[in-house]
Amino acid sequence: MLRPAPSRPELSRDLGVSHASAVVVGTIIGSGIFLVPAEMMQAVGSAKLVYLAWVVGGLLSFAGALTYAELGAMKPQAGGEYVYVRDAYGPLGGFLYAWTWFVIAKPASIATVVTGLVRILGTFTVFSFFSVNLISAPIAVNWGQMFAIAAAILISLLNYLGVKKAGEFQLVFTLLKVAIILGIVVVCFSGFGDAPGRGWSNFAGTFVGAKGGIAGFMAALVAALWAYDGWNDLNMVAGEVKRPERNIPIALIAGVATVGVLYVLVNAGVQYVLPAKVIAASQRPASDAVALVMGRMGASIVSAGMAISMLVTLNGTIMSGARVPFAVARDGYFFRALAEVHSRFHTPSVAIVVQAALSILLLLLGANFRQLFSLAIFAEWLFYMIAGSTIFVFRVREPEAARPYRMWGYPFVPAVFVVVAAALLCYTFKNDWPNSGYGVFVILAGVPVFAIFAHLRKRAQSSSS
Repeated sequence: MLRPAPSRPELSRDLGVSHASAVVVGTIIGSGIFLVPAEMMQAVGSAKLVYLAWVVGGLLSFAGALTYAELGAMKPQAGGEYVYVRDAYGPLGGFLYAWTWFVIAKPASIATVVTGLVRILGTFTVFSFFSVNLISAPIAVNWGQMFAIAAAILISLLNYLGVKKAGEFQLVFTLLKVAIILGIVVVCFSGFGDAPGRGWSNFAGTFVGAKGGIAGFMAALVAALWAYDGWNDLNMVAGEVKRPERNIPIALIAGVATVGVLYVLVNAGVQYVLPAKVIAASQRPASDAVALVMGRMGASIVSAGMAISMLVTLNGTIMSGARVPFAVARDGYFFRALAEVHSRFHTPSVAIVVQAALSILLLLLGANFRQLFSLAIFAEWLFYMIAGSTIFVFRVREPEAARPYRMWGYPFVPAVFVVVAAALLCYTFKNDWPNSGYGVFVILAGVPVFAIFAHLRKRAQSSSS
């Protein structure tokens, strides 16, 4: 008697609404809120315009979250944006998205986060050895790079061992992260310590050396959007969320709104303690504000909070990143091994390992924090715009399709998101054209790669029929 062929293992829906919300909040809040107030003040020169940039960035991210809430509830499959682009614009569009995500966006994002983590930990005396070279040939590698690599491997291993374990880690440390942020706000507004210059008058202050004008505001907005980046990552793990038609919209909307409130509170606390010109000159405004109130111990607490925050962001980034190459490989347009699901842990194990390897390669090349960030930003916003536009395609092409959640404000809200994303792309390309040009080159390099895999897929289908 013939035995039935064993069914291949599938991803497990182990993430509840609390885990999903933690993926949104924990992935978004990295180092940005602690660092970018200085960059924003240098760009616009006043507290009011800094706040305006935070509000506009938050509203734009919220518009994106509303759009993705409908798409994620409608198509709750692993790969998120890849699935939307594939179904709306065909396999080539989907592949170019996945190719860019796999080759540029996620490895660069992971490398950026762990590089930032090392930079923050390097402020502690105990980690002063980070700048010392471990080896000098054939390439120079210091202890800081090795620590960054170890962090990427450790969190990748956690995700390899099960999405539920990674989800629990995300939930616990996101709650800790939020508690630290609220603690920073309380300290800044408290009467504790002696902080000369503290008061509401700081909100009327200005920094005369700011860039100013539309260019300055756009620079501040880009900085704010960097701090908000990551709200879309939940959609990549939609195939592992329980009751996705309900939990994805709740997590996206509640998560982005929570982050927006926290960011405004932290920025208010920093503004209350530090004058505008001090914020503009500070490398770590939040840390300096708390240090002014509590002394060196306060600065150390903020730095520790930043490190925890970036570790949680790293977990969410690794979790979401591996699902895209997994999804495109299951469609037959990428290496078949990337489509494998671990028989015991029910995770895209090979995709997680390869993603870690690409990130380690970037780290060994020794690119700095800003280079890594610039490498990803243009490609990411290009596909945010493209993926967001698919909601119009599905509304027209599939008007009767099941939509467990129908977004508020259609078509105005997604239209604003797509138009502003296009404007940001133009600004980014104009002001950072070398890195943006590299991004375009890598995207277009995916066309012949797609042609090869499409040919192999067609030949495999012909031979099996």
